Amino acid sequence: MKNTISFQDFQKIDIRIGTIIKVNGFPKARKPAYQITIDFGEIGVKKTSAQITALYTKEALLNKQVLAIINFKPKQIANFMSECLILGIQDGEKVTLLKSSKKVKNGTIVS
Repeated sequence: MKNTISFQDFQKIDIRIGTIIKVNGFPKARKPAYQITIDFGEIGVKKTSAQITALYTKEALLNKQVLAIINFKPKQIANFMSECLILGIQDGEKVTLLKSSKKVKNGTIVS
């Protein structure tokens, strides 16, 4: 288990749902990954890199709603700037994406 945090620490994390609108390969990444563009509704569109190639094809990811942390500082990954972090469950090299059990409005906050 990681260190205990306060509820106020958790409230600093902005987790939202968004829809994947574009997926590209990412040949410059150290590990197999995609460059993904996500629509967060009124918040706008953000890009990220995700190492989820083991379980998901580019075609399967299009129009899929995913949960992401949207208030991290942008991070340079090779020649790409990642603006958010898609949430998933990691099992070795495989990552299973977290998602809503039903379709909801893009940008909806997770609480």
